[in-house]
Amino acid sequence: MKKYVLLSEVVKIGKGQTNSNTTGSWRVERPVWNPQTCINCMLCWVSCPDGCIILSKKDRVSGIDYTYCKGCGICAEVCPTKPKSIAMVLESIAQSTKEPELIDNIFPS
Repeated sequence: MKKYVLLSEVVKIGKGQTNSNTTGSWRVERPVWNPQTCINCMLCWVSCPDGCIILSKKDRVSGIDYTYCKGCGICAEVCPTKPKSIAMVLESIAQSTKEPELIDNIFPS
């Protein structure tokens, strides 16, 4: 008998019915996630209006879907960790820098 329920089995958050809500080239900032400091509180996942926080099969945050992310910054705002596990970065910088290097530059070790 199962003693627990996965959050993703109870709460359904998705990207809508079509691909029409993808993000164009207009995004100014994007969130960058630091897996080293994330406590998997799920506040970013619950708060994201576009359902862009990616969860693993074990209901743990595993990334951000930039195809649909609009860069609103709500995920970074609600993140309770200190230092934050999600930080907003200029899109131009994010596009010109590889993710591991970006994480190293944004989040102090």
